[in-house]
Amino acid sequence: MKVAVLDDDKAVLETVAKLLDEAGFQCATFDNGRQLVRTLHRETFDLFVIDWNLPDLPGLNVLEWIRNQIGAQPPVLLLTNRVSDEDLVAGLRAGADDFVTKPYHPAVLLARVEALARRSTMNLSRTTETYGKLDFELTSKTLRLSGEVVHLTPKEFSLALLLFRNLNRAVSRAYIFETIWGMDPDLSTRTLDIHISKIRSKLALRPENGFRLTPVYGYGYRLEEHLA
Repeated sequence: MKVAVLDDDKAVLETVAKLLDEAGFQCATFDNGRQLVRTLHRETFDLFVIDWNLPDLPGLNVLEWIRNQIGAQPPVLLLTNRVSDEDLVAGLRAGADDFVTKPYHPAVLLARVEALARRSTMNLSRTTETYGKLDFELTSKTLRLSGEVVHLTPKEFSLALLLFRNLNRAVSRAYIFETIWGMDPDLSTRTLDIHISKIRSKLALRPENGFRLTPVYGYGYRLEEHLA
């Protein structure tokens, strides 16, 4: 799981990254909010740990940007020395999933991050995932549309499942390549575009069928629900 850690204190960044790396998370660190936002235009993360008090772009503003531009799915944990009820309410309304107050105990921070990670992946242990008329049978890697088998290659199945698991959320090309192809250096962006085109056709991802798969310029792709 890829985690973005944002804090202007270099010592905190190093400590948190080391803690999460040792627990099996893949961490990227950022010491200012604008740097993280720029990175989010080309990369995708599964979970965020964000300091509320930042000098350039407050953590709450970064959180609001994530919710407005990426969506409600990726969990966000705020690090803060604010303890008033008003501040906590403001953070929750902005989209925070949890808080850890500074100074924090490493075990508490890790436990809260792990809890958010479990919550975001708890449905991934199912043997079947259903999205509208589409049923993903995970054990056999079979996809059915209205009960009829859709013939997909293994990569097409994995890519389609990745997009549906990130429904209504833009997913970067870099994240797709890393997740589906393992960052094979011989791959071209054309490879992804061809797979996207085949998935769109085979799964009938058109507005009249409830879903729309569109490119996000300079970033990647977004699969959206389309309500009539």
